[in-house]
Amino acid sequence: MSEGLQTLVFDVPMRVRFRGQDRRSGVLIQGPAGWGEFSPFPEYDARTCAAWLAAAREAAVTGWPTAVRDHIAVNTTVPAVGPQQAHEMTHASGCRTAKVKVAEKGQSLKDDLARVEAVRAALGPDGKLRVDANAAWTVDEAVVALKALDEFDLEYAEQPVRTLEEMAALRRRVNVRLAADESIRTAADPLHVAGLEAADLVVLKVQPLGGVGRCLEVADACGLPVVVSSAIETSVGIAAGVALAAALPELPFACGLGTVSLLAADVTRDSLLPVDGMLPVRPVHPDPDLVRAAPDVTRSWLERMEAADRAGR
Repeated sequence: MSEGLQTLVFDVPMRVRFRGQDRRSGVLIQGPAGWGEFSPFPEYDARTCAAWLAAAREAAVTGWPTAVRDHIAVNTTVPAVGPQQAHEMTHASGCRTAKVKVAEKGQSLKDDLARVEAVRAALGPDGKLRVDANAAWTVDEAVVALKALDEFDLEYAEQPVRTLEEMAALRRRVNVRLAADESIRTAADPLHVAGLEAADLVVLKVQPLGGVGRCLEVADACGLPVVVSSAIETSVGIAAGVALAAALPELPFACGLGTVSLLAADVTRDSLLPVDGMLPVRPVHPDPDLVRAAPDVTRSWLERMEAADRAGR
């Protein structure tokens, strides 16, 4: 790592289990431009983590482009919980758009339908409702599921199948708009999504793609509408997503950045939480008194950061 950068390791509990995790941890990095977050998920190798580290360094050292808007409309994210909890979370969020996780391992389409129905009831007929399957379905499974789920008037479905080729095949068989997420992050050439006519819009996340600047390049190359989403970060990481959303020339969809409420604690006393479905565009400064981690967690994360640094050279 570069000399002169301050690091703080954090480890906070989550309110609900998400992506198999019940805690969120990582490293906050301070430099001349401000604070960045490095928090790749546990299963990622050092080479994959290098992009996440590049995003944190950008925030700390380089800074972000000039904003063209001062507030960002966001959706609330509803994990694979029961219908009652899904309804309560949606209602409490104050957001007019909700993204609902579906196709959870061990659950059925019946579970998904009950959850989505509850969220639609909480939003009312005028709210926007989208689903995210995290590439869990085959094309045939997605056709059945999306036709059933669209009874509740879906805005779009995020990454219903694994590859861009599968997305293109699915797009010809359903009327629901499709959003590419994982398939964009892993594509060697982001133009491939446009060439295959595999998606109607793209979901961009700052850390996995390597920073705000890189995301703007990908958005320009894709030539499709963009939804900026989070990787379930603290407010420090969310600020980077907000900076990307604020810098995009056009922002037709609410962004998936209202996720700090999924954490049971934060690293700042001034959290980036939506008010009436909107987030302000502003920097975030962590409070060192709130940033804690056990010695073994701290050691593990600093070692992981160093491995990502070596892999990215």
